[in-house]
Amino acid sequence: MEVAVTHAPDEAANGAVARGRPWYRQLYIQVLVAIVLGILLGWRWPDLATSMEPIGTTFVAAMKMLIGPIVFLTIIGGIAGVADLGKVGRTGVKALVYFQIGTIAAMAAGLAAINLFRLGEGVHADVSQLDTSGDAGQYIAKGEHQQWWEFLTRLVPDSFFGAFVEGDILQVIFLAVLFGIALKMVGPAGEPIIASVNRLTEVVFKVLSFVMKAAPLGAFGAMAFAIGKFGLSTLTSLGSLILLFYVTSILFVVIVLGTVLALYVRLNIFQLFRYLKEELLLILGTSTAEPALPGLMRKLQFMGVDRPTVGLVVPTGYSFNLDGAAIYLSLATMYIAQATDTSLSAGQQLGLLAVMLLTSKGAAGVAGGGFIALTATLSTVGHVPAAGIMLVFGIDKFMSECRALVNFSGNAVATLFIARWEGVLDLERARQVLSGRIAEAVAGADEHGVRAADPEETRVLLTKE
Repeated sequence: MEVAVTHAPDEAANGAVARGRPWYRQLYIQVLVAIVLGILLGWRWPDLATSMEPIGTTFVAAMKMLIGPIVFLTIIGGIAGVADLGKVGRTGVKALVYFQIGTIAAMAAGLAAINLFRLGEGVHADVSQLDTSGDAGQYIAKGEHQQWWEFLTRLVPDSFFGAFVEGDILQVIFLAVLFGIALKMVGPAGEPIIASVNRLTEVVFKVLSFVMKAAPLGAFGAMAFAIGKFGLSTLTSLGSLILLFYVTSILFVVIVLGTVLALYVRLNIFQLFRYLKEELLLILGTSTAEPALPGLMRKLQFMGVDRPTVGLVVPTGYSFNLDGAAIYLSLATMYIAQATDTSLSAGQQLGLLAVMLLTSKGAAGVAGGGFIALTATLSTVGHVPAAGIMLVFGIDKFMSECRALVNFSGNAVATLFIARWEGVLDLERARQVLSGRIAEAVAGADEHGVRAADPEETRVLLTKE
C-alpha cells in the first residue's frame, strides 16, 4: 500500500502539532475558564459584573460584523464552484424540506412536554395587571403588527448595502444567491470575479482569526453581565419551566437529532459535539449562535462536506432551521395559555403549530426576534393574550443559551444530512476527523484553527497496489 499526499504536509504531523499545543492555548479551555470566571464575578460582585456588558456586546458586534461578508462570499463561491446550477436548486429544495420537517418535530416536542406537565395551570395570571413597558413592550408592539407572510417580503432589501448594515442574514442570502447564479451564467467573463471572491474569502477568514482571539474576553463579559444583572436567584422564580425547556431540548437533540445522524448519516452525535466544543462553549458564553457560524462552516468542510453544500445549507439554516426556537415557541405559547386560563383544544394547538411554522421565520436576525415571533404567533391565533409574554420575559436570558445551542446543533446535523443525501459527504474522512485520527488543525491555520479549509488540501489518499 502506498500513501499519496496532496498539497499539504502529512496530517499525522499536523495532528502532532495540534496535540502538542499547551492546554492553556486551546481556545475551548480559555473560553471555559472565562465563563466560570464570569459566573463567579456576577455572583460575588454583581455591580462590577454588570459593568462588563460592553466587553461582551463589543465582541458579539465584531463577530456579527463579519457574518454578512462571510455568508455572502461563501454562498457566491459555493454556487460558482458547482458545475450544474440544477444541483444548487436541488440542494436548496432538499434543505428547505428538511428544515420544515425538523421544525415540526421540534415544535411537537415542545407541545408534548408542556401538555404532559402543564406547568402553567394554577398560575391564574391577570393579563390586565401585567407591566408591558420597556423593551418587552416594544417587542409586543412589533409582534402585534407583524404578519405571518412578512418574512417573504423582507427577503428583498431596500438597498444592496442595507442588508449588510442591518445584519439581515435572509437578505444577504438572497443577494448572494442572485450574484452567484449571475456569475455562473455569464461564463468566462465572471471567472476573474470568482477568483477574487475566493481570495477575499481567505482575507475575511484571516480577519476572523484576529477577532477570535478575543473570544474568551467576550464570553467573560457576556456571562458576568448576565449573572450580575439577573442573578442566580432569578432561576428559582420559574425554575420548573426553565428545567422543562432544557430537558426537552436535550432529549430532542440526543434522541431525535442523534437518531437522524446515526441511522442515516452513520455518525455519532457525541463525537460531533466533541469536535465542535469550541463553538458550543462560545455560544454558551455569548448566548447567541452567530459567532459560531464561521467555525461551523469551516469545520464541516474539513470533515468532508463539499464547500457548495456548506455555503448554502448552513447560512440558510441559521434563518430557517431554528429547532431551539421552535421548542421554545411551542412550549412558551402553551405555558402562557395555561397561565392565563386560556383553553386550547387539540385542533387549536395544531393550528397554532401551523402558524408558528411561518412566524418563527418572520423575525430571524432581528433583535428580540424570539419575543417578536412569540407575540406574532399569539396575535395571529387570537386566543391567547399577547401581553402574556411578560410571564416569561424575566427568564428569557436563561433560555437563550439553550435555544442557541439547539439551533446550532440542528444546523450541524442538517448540513451533514443534506450532504449525505446529495452524495457529497466523504463519510470515511468524517469518521476519522470525529474520532481524532485526523487532527482539526491544518497547515495554514492559526493556533485557533480558524481558516477556510479545503478538505482536499490535507487529504491522505490510501491506494492499494
